[in-house]
Amino acid sequence: MAAGEEQSREYLRRHRLPELLHRLGALLLFHRPERPREFLIQVLERVKAGRRGEGEYPFLMDEANVDAMFSLLDVLGQGYIRPAQYREALKTLGLSTEDLELEDDVNITLEVFKEGMKKKMLESWSV
Repeated sequence: MAAGEEQSREYLRRHRLPELLHRLGALLLFHRPERPREFLIQVLERVKAGRRGEGEYPFLMDEANVDAMFSLLDVLGQGYIRPAQYREALKTLGLSTEDLELEDDVNITLEVFKEGMKKKMLESWSV
């Protein structure tokens, strides 16, 4: 691999740019704004405000969406899902599962699911 290509890959990795671009693309496709450039500027302004503690980060899913996702995973209506289902939900949303330390016999309740999703979404913007 050429030195320039390796430097480019390292730059992308160090600044977590693929993750950022993935988030921005997902927001664009979800909201489909009439003025995409202005929308992206507003999203990045919200990210900056969130980093300063002056506002909230933009989220792809609101609480109703997270509830619906949990309901789809909890097919039997038991009030919990398995860690494997939780990991797959995070991966589906493009969120990291690397630091999850869950035993396979743990039950993930709706509240744990919501808190985990919120935490992972916040982490995803902290690039």
